[in-house]
Amino acid sequence: MTAEGLAEPLGVSLTGDGVNVAVFSAHATAILFCAFDAHDHETARVALSGRTGDVWHGHIPGVVAGDRYGLRAQGPWEPAAGHRFNVQKLLIDPHALALDRKPALHPSMFGHRGGNDLARDDGDSGPHMPKAVVTAPPEATPVPRPNVAWSRTVIYEMHVRGFTMLHPQVPADIRGTFAGMAHPAAIAHLAALGITAVEILPPAAWIEERHLAALGLRNHWGYNTVAFMAPDPVLAPGGWAEVRAAVAALAAAGIETIVDVVLNHTGEGDELGPTLSQRGLDNAGYYRLAPDRRFYGNDTGCGNTLAVDRPAVTRMAMDALRAWAVHGGVHGFRFDLGTTLGRRDDGFDPAAPLLTAISQDPVLRGLKLISEPWDVGWGGYQLGRFPGGWGEWNDRFRDDVRRFWRGDPGMLGALATRIAGSPDLFASHRRPSRSVNFVVAHDGFTLADLVSHVDKHNAANGEGNRDGSDNNHSWNNGIEGVAADPAVLAARLRDQAALLATLILSRGTPMLAMGSEFGHSQRGNNNAYAQDNAVAWLDWAAGDPALLAATAALVRLRLAHPALHDDRFLDGCGTPADVAWLRPDGGAMTPEDWARPDAPTLILSLSVAGDRALLILHRGHAAITVTPPGGSGYGGPVEVAARTVRVVLADLG
Repeated sequence: MTAEGLAEPLGVSLTGDGVNVAVFSAHATAILFCAFDAHDHETARVALSGRTGDVWHGHIPGVVAGDRYGLRAQGPWEPAAGHRFNVQKLLIDPHALALDRKPALHPSMFGHRGGNDLARDDGDSGPHMPKAVVTAPPEATPVPRPNVAWSRTVIYEMHVRGFTMLHPQVPADIRGTFAGMAHPAAIAHLAALGITAVEILPPAAWIEERHLAALGLRNHWGYNTVAFMAPDPVLAPGGWAEVRAAVAALAAAGIETIVDVVLNHTGEGDELGPTLSQRGLDNAGYYRLAPDRRFYGNDTGCGNTLAVDRPAVTRMAMDALRAWAVHGGVHGFRFDLGTTLGRRDDGFDPAAPLLTAISQDPVLRGLKLISEPWDVGWGGYQLGRFPGGWGEWNDRFRDDVRRFWRGDPGMLGALATRIAGSPDLFASHRRPSRSVNFVVAHDGFTLADLVSHVDKHNAANGEGNRDGSDNNHSWNNGIEGVAADPAVLAARLRDQAALLATLILSRGTPMLAMGSEFGHSQRGNNNAYAQDNAVAWLDWAAGDPALLAATAALVRLRLAHPALHDDRFLDGCGTPADVAWLRPDGGAMTPEDWARPDAPTLILSLSVAGDRALLILHRGHAAITVTPPGGSGYGGPVEVAARTVRVVLADLG
């Protein structure tokens, strides 16, 4: 016999003689718990008999760990009023800790017919939906935490699947998984590189965008979440235990794990998308709707926007973050389209409910928190405005560094500002380490493609090359794409090394994109979200060992010298001054020198706690000689090759 049960905790919780079920819905008229057998046959359908506020709850006896289930919701079908209830559509529990399979679209999952979102479809999606699995919370024994200081953090942005799919030393049966990422050969690469944190693309269960199947493509990146608290079954076939083991293995090597979370939208898309979870449970409660409530607010550009400023949605997001921190043991989060998480009805607020809750939560507040500080809505660009302890992706660093090395005029001052830690953006309430600097990331050209392509080449995505950014600040060294000319290849390798050196030796936290260290190419595709294939997977056999060695040496150099990783902005203050900006002849830069539009060289003399380094960035196509100031400890004249970065350490003995 069923009973009313309890309103807490949300989700399905084992009680010893069954399960307690608690589900939020402010507008439903009934919530149903549906049990399934191993053949996707629905064996029971039980209405939750209790309600506390907007939480429906009930105790269901006889349900045990490993049983498979879904939810259904009864309520009005009134799209014009924002309600899209359809009891024929099986729904994923937002608090599910495991799914029995990878979510895959099926026509029955759409709540409407024939491309008309007003025409209700009454086909049963139950046989085709992934089922949640009744799961006891994983062990809560803390995973070791390396506790790497921000000032010594070097991030490696990576994709769990793409990192090891072609790795020859990782066993074939675990390639592309968390277990593969934790294999000793994979960790050895990261450790040799000097990485202190991996930032992995979204690991929560996601589903394909609806246009991809017709193109024969699959979502690879994972920014289309449908179950925020369940590891993706392809990336982690072993569920939370596999995630936790991988995080622990990385931590044992001194490497923190930061996971990318997508709390700004769901995989249900726009009004023509499928009904998978939140849309069917309470469309008007979970989503930010347009003035015409048939449609969705779309600050994300992904078809819908979660209303994370509302208490129930804030709760869902917080529970998801705690699940990854407690069950997975991860050490931080990168928040996709972070501006959306701070949106209220009247715009962005750094003290919005979710941001405030994260910053106050005892489980989360001590972790590394990194925002992508923009979305596509009005007032969406908020770089520098997130709470004080947060890091932020700094695309101004990306663009200014690219433009300098491309040869754009008048970039000397902008480059100096970025190398100094971007004080124009962060100095008011943060250290420079909170500027997460990058030159390339998963979204855009790879480093090798940045110096090999002027134009994007995204035909393989099936969208007529219309997708992906057209504003890349890239160059090709004389030939577009694949080249055989040794001089062109050498120039491209040289430019990659210069870009890596600029990134790693600047104030702030450097973030390397997967494969940048050995020349990974995506054949000019700057939006490889749908390339779950050799285009996006790392080709370990094709890596350039010289570039890899140079990258590792740069990371070692940075971490060994306070002058190169100190967590203070370069402002020229102090005795001795932390920085002197120099001309090639050793004299101090003048306003006229800074204003030269064709200036090809930036020179810094850095001094921190008795550690001194001369940093020379020269984009010119001819070698130069730099004369350090007398008595500086840098010795005599320094020969600097064309388009290189040179570091000279002072001998103060």
